[in-house]
Amino acid sequence: MSDQHADLDWRDNAIPVSTRFDDPYFSLDNGLAETRHVFLDGNQLPTRFAPGFHIAELGFGTGLNLLTAWKAWHESGQTAPLSFTTFEAFPMSADEMQKALAAFPELSEYATRLVTAYAEDQTLTTLDGIHAHVVIGDARQTLTAQSFEADAWFLDGFSPAKNPQLWDTDLMAQVGAHTKSGGTAATYTAAGFVRRNLEAAGFTVTRTPGFGRKRHMTQCEKPAA
Repeated sequence: MSDQHADLDWRDNAIPVSTRFDDPYFSLDNGLAETRHVFLDGNQLPTRFAPGFHIAELGFGTGLNLLTAWKAWHESGQTAPLSFTTFEAFPMSADEMQKALAAFPELSEYATRLVTAYAEDQTLTTLDGIHAHVVIGDARQTLTAQSFEADAWFLDGFSPAKNPQLWDTDLMAQVGAHTKSGGTAATYTAAGFVRRNLEAAGFTVTRTPGFGRKRHMTQCEKPAA
C-alpha cells in the first residue's frame, strides 16, 4: 500500500474529483467515450493491435483506460494477453475504484476482476487475462528504472495547468525513450508546452479534434528508425 493516496471529492456521488489537483478523473460528459476517442482512436487502436502489444500509461487513476483497452483487445479477436504498464503516484483505494467504475456498466465484467485484484495487490500481480502492472510512485523517478518500450502511450495525468510535473521535459523525454520506433502516444491536452516537450522527446506531434468541450487533443508518433 502506498503511503501516498488519492484525496477525493465526489461530484453527483459518482464522478471522483482529485482535491489535490482540483481535477476530475474522467470526463464529466462521458468518460468512456472520451477514453475511446482520445486513447484508442488517438493511438489508432484497435487497428494496430497485434500479439505482444504493449500499452503504457501515465496516470492510472480509476483504471478506466486499462479496462477500455482490455475490452477492445478482447473484442478485436486477440487471444494472447495485452501488456499494460501504468504509473500512479496517488493510488485510490479499491472501494473508491469500485465506486468510480460503477458509472460504466458496460465494463462491469472487467471492472469486477480489476477491483478484486487491486484489493489484493495494488500493483495487480494477481489480475488474470491481461499482463498489467501498476508502478506506484512518482513517474519522474520510476519510469527511468523500467526497461520496456511501449507500442502506445496513454498520457492521462491531471491537467497540465494543475499538475505540470507529469508533463515536464525530462519525463516526456523518458516517455520517448520508452517508445518503440513507429510507436505512438496520445493525450487529451493540447497545451503548447506539452506539445513542445513531446517534440523534443522525438515525436512527430499533431493537434487533432478533442472530445466533447475540448477543442483539441494531441497525437504523437515516434518516426521509424
